[in-house]
Amino acid sequence: MIIYGRNVVKEALKVGTHLKRAYILNSNNLSQEMKQLENQIRHLGVTIEKVDEKKLEAISHSKDHQGIAAKIRDYRYADLENELKKIEKGDRDAFIIILDRIQDPHNLGAIIRSAYGAGVDLIVIPEKGGCHVTPAVLKTSAGYAFKMPICVEKNLSRSVEELKNRGIWVYAAVMDGTPYDEMELKGPIALIFGNEGNGVRRLLVEKSDGKISIPMARKMDSLNVSVSVGIMVFRVMEARRHGNN
Repeated sequence: MIIYGRNVVKEALKVGTHLKRAYILNSNNLSQEMKQLENQIRHLGVTIEKVDEKKLEAISHSKDHQGIAAKIRDYRYADLENELKKIEKGDRDAFIIILDRIQDPHNLGAIIRSAYGAGVDLIVIPEKGGCHVTPAVLKTSAGYAFKMPICVEKNLSRSVEELKNRGIWVYAAVMDGTPYDEMELKGPIALIFGNEGNGVRRLLVEKSDGKISIPMARKMDSLNVSVSVGIMVFRVMEARRHGNN
C-alpha cells in the first residue's frame, strides 16, 4: 500500500509501521518539518527516492501528497475478540462504533479521526459492502487510522449479538430514534451508523437494544454520516466526563 501526506507518514512511524520505501519531492525548498521527517526516515535505514512533482502524483494517485509518500505493507486490521478482551481488562466502559456499509473513503477517514479524539475504543466495519482502509482514508484520518483499532467482520449482525452478550448496549443511529439527550450514555455502549444513502439496515436496527438520534432545531433530512458520528461520539465523551447527560 502507498500512503501519502506528512501526518500520515508521521503517525505510521509513531506506531512502528515498517516503511519499505519512501518518496520525497526533489526540491531545494523543503520545510524544516519535511527535512526532519526525511532525516527520521533515513535514520531508520529506509531507502529514500527523490522524485519530481509529476512522479509523486503518479505514485500517490493524489495531488494532495504534501511532498511525501511511502510504501508499506497492507494496513493491519485488529481482531475483534482480542480487542474486546483488552477493553474488558481496562478501567472504563466500552465505547464502540459499528459502521454499516459506509462507502465514501473521506467519510470513513473523518469518522476515524473524530472517533480517536472522542475516546472510541474500536471501530467495526463489514467485510463486504463498505469502504475499507485505503490511502485516501488514511490521509483523511490524518494518520489516526494507524492508532485506532479497526476490525473487519463477515457478519455485523453476529457482531452485534457478541457485543450484547458481553453486556454492551447497542444503539442504531436513525432519524426516528430517541434524542441522545434523553438517553443514558455512560455505560458500555456501541453505536451503529449506516450507509450514506440507505442508513442502518433493518436487521441491525432490530438486533439493537434501541434507536438513537440527534435532536434537531428544525426538520431536515439526515446529516452527512461523518458529521453525525462526530456529534454523537463527542456527546458520549461529554456525558462520561461530566457524569450525567
